[in-house]
Amino acid sequence: MAAKLKKGDRVIVLAGKDKGKSGEIVQVIPAEERAIVRGVNMVKRHQRQTQGQEGGIINKEAAIHLSNLAIADPKDNKPTRVGFTVKEDGTKVRVAKRSGDVIDG
Repeated sequence: MAAKLKKGDRVIVLAGKDKGKSGEIVQVIPAEERAIVRGVNMVKRHQRQTQGQEGGIINKEAAIHLSNLAIADPKDNKPTRVGFTVKEDGTKVRVAKRSGDVIDG
């Protein structure tokens, strides 16, 4: 099945402590149905000092479930669902259900 959300997509959080925030997908973890979004779901982690990295408490993004994310419509930046359509040349593209705009390609 084709992926509805991909790395680099602009998404909006639908549920949880960061509801309403938006950001760009940094990494998608398909096996766990989760994604890491820049600036969203920040957690504190205790980091041991290594040769190349300083120790201390660092802030980093934690993974968030894909069901709590919706892609931002290219037209008005509101949350939308994703559909698929096949263009005349045979390529499959993602389409915003809200406006009908093509998301990629």
